[in-house]
Amino acid sequence: MGLFKRNPFGHILFLKKWLIRIMGAMSHRRFRGFNELQIEGSEIIKNLPENNVLFISNHQTYFADVVAMFHVFNASLSGRGDSIKNVGYLWNPKLNIYYVAAKETMKSGLLPKILAYAGSVSIERTWRAAGQDVNRQVRMSDITNIGTALNDGWVITFPQGTTTPFKPIRKGTAHIIKRYKPIVVPIVIDGFRRSFDKKGLRIKKKNILQSMEIKEPLVIDYDNESTEDIVKKIEFAIEQHPSFLKVLTPQQIKEQEELNKLREW
Repeated sequence: MGLFKRNPFGHILFLKKWLIRIMGAMSHRRFRGFNELQIEGSEIIKNLPENNVLFISNHQTYFADVVAMFHVFNASLSGRGDSIKNVGYLWNPKLNIYYVAAKETMKSGLLPKILAYAGSVSIERTWRAAGQDVNRQVRMSDITNIGTALNDGWVITFPQGTTTPFKPIRKGTAHIIKRYKPIVVPIVIDGFRRSFDKKGLRIKKKNILQSMEIKEPLVIDYDNESTEDIVKKIEFAIEQHPSFLKVLTPQQIKEQEELNKLREW
């Protein structure tokens, strides 16, 4: 790698590699130490192509979700099965992993700016700005930048656009899928909201069993399925469809409480 070789967004890869190494080493114990990340399905990662892969996931914190995925993806690519044991897998990280994030979030301090350099594709939110509801047009430059990232590598996106569970899927994700025809890999995470503060920077509670399930790629007819069809597939795949919200029986509540006890290892 040339010392000043850059990715399509102008980021110096040598610098990006060291940022991922340093931030990865600093964050490792958040997922294997203070808390424990249980991984399922990481073998899927090893069989994906080098580019045009879109990961879709539910969202629980601003940053911890993405950082955990960087760990899991790189660990899997280095031959670890469902494990992030031994952070040495970050010595030679995959440098073309990107994630979609709100521009205002990535400009909210020094650490977010550093995390942005490590792989953010920053976009203007069309429905929220400065804590207020807004209604503005999608910027085509944002769509193009996501396409550029897909052409170069892998992209992580949170199609609900919020850390609040069971919010509607933004149709923009379906439009991106129809336009760029990526391999779409669903991920379901849990435990991050209990482990960290909303930003995912401060440890709120220790000894929480976090989980990350990587599912098989979605089967999508890019040309014939409507955006509504794709939105519904996404809702079910990341377990955010309203049908997952149900009234629990006393026995189910008791079983859920027992499960929560098991999560506190």
